[in-house]
Amino acid sequence: MGPHPAVAAIRLAVRRALHDVLTDITSRPAPAPAPRVGRPGRTVGSSAGAAPHDPLPDTAPLVLVACSGGADSMALASALAFEAPKLGIRAGGITVDHGLQDGSALRAAEVVSRMTALHLDPVESVAVRVGRDGGPEAAARDARYAALDEAADRLGAVAVLLGHTRDDQAETVLLGLARGSGIRSLSGMAEVSGGPGVRGGRSHRYRRPFLQVDRQSARKACMVQSLAVWDDPHNIDPAYTRSRLRHEGLPALEKALGKGVVEALARTAQLSRDDADALDAWAAEAESGVRDEDGRLECAKLYALPPAVRRRVLRRAVVAAGSPAGSLFARHIEEVDRLITGWRGQGAINLPGRVEAQRQGGRLVIRQG
Repeated sequence: MGPHPAVAAIRLAVRRALHDVLTDITSRPAPAPAPRVGRPGRTVGSSAGAAPHDPLPDTAPLVLVACSGGADSMALASALAFEAPKLGIRAGGITVDHGLQDGSALRAAEVVSRMTALHLDPVESVAVRVGRDGGPEAAARDARYAALDEAADRLGAVAVLLGHTRDDQAETVLLGLARGSGIRSLSGMAEVSGGPGVRGGRSHRYRRPFLQVDRQSARKACMVQSLAVWDDPHNIDPAYTRSRLRHEGLPALEKALGKGVVEALARTAQLSRDDADALDAWAAEAESGVRDEDGRLECAKLYALPPAVRRRVLRRAVVAAGSPAGSLFARHIEEVDRLITGWRGQGAINLPGRVEAQRQGGRLVIRQG
C-alpha cells in the first residue's frame, strides 16, 4: 500500500523540483561545499539517530529547505528528507528567527529539533533583526531572504526550497491586482527565482515546489505523518493585509463566485507570467533599435512601439539610471510615457532614486539629478 495521497502529492512535487535542480547544476558550476561550523546567532543541529540512507559525501549537492515550523514548510521538509537521498542530494534546513514574538528563539530551537529528527543535515536557526522599511511584512521578508542568501552562500547550497502553496499564489495575485501594477504583479510568485537579494549568477536559487499543491494537502500530509506544526499567530492577525485577504477576502470571493477561485487565480498567475516574460524579452530586443548612435532614446521610435513594450523599455532605462526597482510603480512609468505620447512641453519627471526623465530635442534623457 502506497503513501497517503497528500503525502504522495508533496513528495512528487519535491521530486520534480529536485530533478530540475540536478538538471540545472549540470549546466553551471556548483558552489564549493562549506564546513559545517556554527556562528553567533545560530543554532546548529546534528542528525541524531540512524539515518534512513547511507551518508552522502560532502561533494554531493546540498539543497536547503526554509522551514518556519508551519504546516506548509514542515510538509516540504519531510518530502525533501525523503526524496533527496534517493537522488544523491544532501538535504538541510534553515529556520529564521525574526524575533518579532515572545519566545521566538525557543520556537526556532524546536523547529531545529524537528528538522533534525527528519535527518536533515545541516540544520540551522538564524536570528535576524527586522527593520521598518516598506512596512512590517516587507521588512520581515527582506530580512528573511537576506538570512537565507547568507546561509546558502556559506553552506554552498545549490538551491533553497520554499513552502509557498497554491493558496499563497492566489493571495499574491489578488494583492497584485489591488495594487494595479500591471501584468507582472498578476504573475505572482515564480516556481524558480533568485530572490530579492541574490546576485552573481544565483538566479535559480529559490524553488517553490508547492505552487500547484493546496494548503489543505500540505496540512493533511503533516497530520498523517504525525509531524508537529506551529501555527503563526501573525497568519490570523487582521493587522496584516495578507491575513485579512486569507480569512475574509478569499472566502467572500468563493461565496460569491463558487469554488475554484484559488485554482483560477493560480492559473492566471502562470498565464500572466508567460505573457510578461514574452513582453520583457520583446522589450529587451527592441531597446537597441530605439537608441541613436550616442545611446540616447529617440522619442519617435519609442512612440512607434506597442505601449506594453514601450513602457518596459522605459522602465528598464529608468532602473538602469539608478531608480530602485522596488520603488518604481506603474504611475511613475505612465508619467514618463506621457513625455512620448502626450508631449505638451511639460518639464522633467522626478522619479525614485533622484532620477529625472526629460524630453530634449526629440530625445528622452533619463539621469540622476
